[in-house]
Amino acid sequence: MTTGAVLAAGALSAVPAQAAAAPTIAAKGGYAMNAANGKTLYTKAADTRRSTGSTTKIMTAKVVLSQPNLNLDAKVTIQKAYSDYIVDNNYASNAKLIVGDKVTVRQLLYGLMLPSGCDAAYALADKFGSGSTRAARVKSFIGKMNTTAKNLGLTNTHFDSFDGIGHGANYSTPRDLTKLAANAMKNTTFRTIVKTKSYTAKTTTKTGSTRTMAPWTNTNPLLGTYTGAIGVKTGSGPEAKYCLVFAATRNGKTVYGTVLASTDGTTRASDAKKLLNHGFAQLG
Repeated sequence: MTTGAVLAAGALSAVPAQAAAAPTIAAKGGYAMNAANGKTLYTKAADTRRSTGSTTKIMTAKVVLSQPNLNLDAKVTIQKAYSDYIVDNNYASNAKLIVGDKVTVRQLLYGLMLPSGCDAAYALADKFGSGSTRAARVKSFIGKMNTTAKNLGLTNTHFDSFDGIGHGANYSTPRDLTKLAANAMKNTTFRTIVKTKSYTAKTTTKTGSTRTMAPWTNTNPLLGTYTGAIGVKTGSGPEAKYCLVFAATRNGKTVYGTVLASTDGTTRASDAKKLLNHGFAQLG
């Protein structure tokens, strides 16, 4: 039978959608999965451990939101240690929290996930860790992060920081981060926060007056540029390069995924879009 005859017979149209060629991405690692059943839709070095940058903050939020009897409206007083930490880490990404202000746990979660505030991460670790000193509380909180990772079966994940500014042992994989995100997205507060493009917090000052903070803008480049994007979190750093844990829903179907160590911010976004398109193509 000639090639033309095969084409005329429509044999090629019977090729399943899964046979669509996997896209090429610049990121060193990538993974995508079907949210409905956890089925793998794309893999590239999906189990290779890499630095995670601020995608770590997904776990920070997960641990906070998993606390028993959590009061999202409880107020946390911002300490000088949190702002000093930002300065000491080459002016790391922050929510510009003001020392002495009282900020709710809910607001801190927005400050953590939208502008990727390392000051908000510190405040949350200090609040929800246990111990008589700040160092002990932070260590305790990071311990909770690792316990949660273990409980979720994330065997290639370890945290040594509350925000992704690691100390040599802060790593995960595209597969593990995607599984973590899928789990975190089961929480309605988390889902609401990570799909929010901009949030303005009103905090309480030392004198009891109300301070309207400058709006926090979500660093996720997919929100507003990719139809159906619903999260999740960016990450970057000298070692991590450019990372993105992402999620989108179209026609009632959801794809979760991760790209690690992409080359720049623009490429990170295009890598993620390629994996989402590839995933949705397979789901039909």
